[in-house]
Amino acid sequence: MDITANTGTSKNRTDLPPFLKLAGKFADAVAATPFPQTVLRWRNQRWADAVGLGGLTPEDWIIHFGKFQPLPGNLPQPLAMRYHGHQFGTYNPDLGDGRGFLFAQLRDTGGRLLDLGTKGSGQTPWSRRGDGRLTLKGGVREILAASYLEALGVNTSKAFSLIETGEALERGDEPSPTRSSVLVRLSHSHIRFGTFQRCAWFEDRESMAELVQYCVAEFFPEAADAEMGRQVPALLERMAVSTGKMIGQWMAAGFVHGVMNTDNFNLTGETFDFGPWRFMPTSDPNFTAAYFDQQGLYRFGRQPVQGGWALQQLASAMLLLAEADDLAKALQPYEAAYRDSFIAHTHALLGLTSQGEAEADIGFLQLFYGWMTDTGASWPQTFFDWLGGEASAARAAASPQAALYAEAAFQPVRDALFARSPIRAERLALPYFQRAAPVCLLIEDVEALWAPIAENDDWSVLKAKTDLIEEARLALGL
Repeated sequence: MDITANTGTSKNRTDLPPFLKLAGKFADAVAATPFPQTVLRWRNQRWADAVGLGGLTPEDWIIHFGKFQPLPGNLPQPLAMRYHGHQFGTYNPDLGDGRGFLFAQLRDTGGRLLDLGTKGSGQTPWSRRGDGRLTLKGGVREILAASYLEALGVNTSKAFSLIETGEALERGDEPSPTRSSVLVRLSHSHIRFGTFQRCAWFEDRESMAELVQYCVAEFFPEAADAEMGRQVPALLERMAVSTGKMIGQWMAAGFVHGVMNTDNFNLTGETFDFGPWRFMPTSDPNFTAAYFDQQGLYRFGRQPVQGGWALQQLASAMLLLAEADDLAKALQPYEAAYRDSFIAHTHALLGLTSQGEAEADIGFLQLFYGWMTDTGASWPQTFFDWLGGEASAARAAASPQAALYAEAAFQPVRDALFARSPIRAERLALPYFQRAAPVCLLIEDVEALWAPIAENDDWSVLKAKTDLIEEARLALGL
């Protein structure tokens, strides 16, 4: 079928993928690994429709996203992207796409540029000693995390396709041999902070300027300026705001990324490169997702600080083209963007209006999250029980943790919830909110989903979970 004309290119844009202009300096052409088998396990039909690929037959889907035959009129060959990055605070110049590549660039129905990138598609020049593969469990975990984050209104990449590939992989951190897969991820951009850092490492002003121009033209056209010395800080400021918004959303959703290395941040402030992520069972600022993060560098409560630190490393790289004072000024909006996002997203997840005054709203957050930390209340249950504030009083009284709400310590929180007006209280009539508990994605839930797949190749439990996540997404409407 001809899909070339169905990729959503917008007015005044060429049909060629824009990244081709940079490919020679920022990527290496690679070939996809031929797999023993290609069994489709996940197809994101909603997002396939949004980028003009919804009409692909199952056979065509496998050809493009399991065997990686190029999409017509798109990238002629996969591109493994080059970048550097700070990993747990230590700079590493020996990075790049070691088990993935950029496969295609498309536009959604609004003309927004999106990348299709892979994970587990085989070795590249940047694989180091890795096998370039992805475990099937790792692919399932990314489907779950991306879907749930989207349902909670968090800016995130999307799991687009998952194909089981028929290889037995040896891994030191899970029972082996284990099953293998290749994931295709839909993301607003695969340009990482580490992409800029690589230019700075080589003192390559020309490449950095080309990268900046690409990022401004495709993602932040409002930052355009004839003078590179002004355009670079303008771009940095928008990246700082986008990053702050994303981390504010993480904190309200109780999400712990786990590996906040600078190569795991992208320029549009989008959650991606899922590793040992977790969703918080209860409020604990010291909760750490990665078993190997023994110092708690990326613990939950430190995520806002780490986001600011990553931006500082990005600014240091941009010194190649701009003045230090201008870059420092460009970083200043980060804290306000994070704070405002945390406030706004907490209220959105609670279905309540804010007071409209920062001091009052911050006081509410301190009271609300402080109560959750002190009592050990379930994070997802609490948000579920109190959507709409006073409008959910009867629901909360029937909650599995209703006894906590009856304690005197909760009274100030109740008063603060009731002082805020509900947003779209009609949502409470939806079937999703007639349940006793919300959809959750705690670690024990993930393990319970994986067990039937591993033991009996039973995918029905995962299907039921993703259906419930979709029901939550539609019910929350964030």
